[in-house]
Amino acid sequence: MSKQISRKICIKILSEWEESSKFIDSIIESECDNSELDSRDRAFVQNITLGVIRNLTVLENWLYELRKGKIDSDIRRIIYLGLYQILLMRVPDHAAVNETVNLARTRARGLVNAILRRAAREQDQLLENLDSMLPADKYSIPDHIYPRWEKQFGVEEAERIAYQSNQAASITVRSNPLRGGLTDKDISDTDASPVKDFPEFYKVKKLPFEALNNGRCYAQDPSTSVAPNLLNPKSSHQVLDVCAAPGGKTSILSLCMENKGNITATDIEGPRSNRLKENLKRLGVKNVTVQSGDLLSQDNFLSDQSNQYDRILIDVPCSNTGVFRRRADAKWRLMPGFTKDLAQLQFRMAESVVPLLKEDGKMVYSTCSIDEAENCQLVEKIIEKFPYLKKIDEVSLIPQDDRDGAYAALLG
Repeated sequence: MSKQISRKICIKILSEWEESSKFIDSIIESECDNSELDSRDRAFVQNITLGVIRNLTVLENWLYELRKGKIDSDIRRIIYLGLYQILLMRVPDHAAVNETVNLARTRARGLVNAILRRAAREQDQLLENLDSMLPADKYSIPDHIYPRWEKQFGVEEAERIAYQSNQAASITVRSNPLRGGLTDKDISDTDASPVKDFPEFYKVKKLPFEALNNGRCYAQDPSTSVAPNLLNPKSSHQVLDVCAAPGGKTSILSLCMENKGNITATDIEGPRSNRLKENLKRLGVKNVTVQSGDLLSQDNFLSDQSNQYDRILIDVPCSNTGVFRRRADAKWRLMPGFTKDLAQLQFRMAESVVPLLKEDGKMVYSTCSIDEAENCQLVEKIIEKFPYLKKIDEVSLIPQDDRDGAYAALLG
């Protein structure tokens, strides 16, 4: 398939994302499937669309430098596509300009051509301007998020987090002993290297598709192992795993338990629960019962508090501020004051499961957020409501080259 058609698909994806509430990953997958793109064209589409979304503030600033004044949203998207290719992908100017110009309607092609050709001529100056931008602009972090990081982490750490949050995530997999794990050949074929401090996790240059399909490994970020390993259930335990889909943490819990005992894994009925079941089956997990339902509904099976558990893992919905590099559009979905409603939801969910904990039981509260309002401050509220609980341990990770950000607190 020609790159011109792939670029048209990019514009269609960006338009749908901007005009809907859908996640970019689902739009990319749907459009690529519908267009029957091969793996190479699919990668091209994914790289450009995610690159544009990841760098929206930079592209907006560059466009303002090149042409002040109002530009229709459909033409703006096309220009962003061209600017990203010329200045950040370093696609040869003639290909980036000519093929991008042809995406525009006839009467707008002159404008697009003029802006992109100027960008090509002045790219050294534009890239120099990038280096002088404030960190929030340089790394395209929304204005209501970046100051929170400076306040919480300090100026230097906030900039490091912003830099990492704007990078494309490395590809990491977890070797799965329940199915035999990665072989030496898998490791050699994918040029895999171990992730320091995270046993069984590897950075790979390409995905080992046969091993993934056979369940010998699982595509998973190392940060996701913190919460289940902190809980560290034994084979004699009854375990509750709340918000368990897609199953990566659940399978690590099963490993801790040597695939014995019993884990009740819950998530919302529908695609999430279905995906959870499929993944656990493929990974060879045998000690899990999947229960579907809304944790906060009146008729949820967990409302029967006669069920008591030795260990509970609750991985609550969150802002995703620790995984911006893996979820490029998440930062643009967060509105000012985003933690208020999230923290209320997180507290309600934690509040509903604490009574299910046995008297000597332990619970891990976890998120993929780096915001203290969703993490340590929320845990303080849980302990205030249930004073018999104490914080035994906690782990806070910020995004780095080989892993995402995450938080987990062990209570008991």
